[in-house]
Amino acid sequence: MARLRDRYRNEIVPAMMREQGYKNPMQVPRLEKIVLNVSLGEAIQNQKALEATTNDLALITGQRPVVTRAKKPIAAFKLRAGMAIGVMVTLRGERMWEFFDRLVNGALPRVRDFQGVPRKAFDGRGNYTLGMKEQIIFPEIDYDKVDKIRGLQVSVVTTARTDEEARSLLEHMGVPFSRQ
Repeated sequence: MARLRDRYRNEIVPAMMREQGYKNPMQVPRLEKIVLNVSLGEAIQNQKALEATTNDLALITGQRPVVTRAKKPIAAFKLRAGMAIGVMVTLRGERMWEFFDRLVNGALPRVRDFQGVPRKAFDGRGNYTLGMKEQIIFPEIDYDKVDKIRGLQVSVVTTARTDEEARSLLEHMGVPFSRQ
């Protein structure tokens, strides 16, 4: 089912072993998990926004999202500790590979005026975070049923030790990085 995982095992691992000089296939960086996060400041007043976003994220990932809650009260935002302020999903295994394949080959090419994803969005430890402005780039979302366009963050966690190793891994997996 996960054609990208098979491609990783059969093509990417040998290619990166030659490129990076790894002696053991277990040294080659791999995907550990993918975390999708949607922050909803509007959820303080509007509980329906939380439900709609939960449904959208469940459609996109095929997994039920977890509601995230505020840790500290912030008076300026009328926020109390424990209030629901977002939703997130952590994908691992088969669902992670399936989602990554759909993201790279299906959703990213649907972005308007797409020039590639930024090269500098690594965290220094081999993890990559991509911000998306709208959830409707995913084919699973029905545009007519969307109440409001919301952005989301997609964090790709790898076993790479450096950003260069992670960038090489993601390039081999087909992530379209921008030219700059």
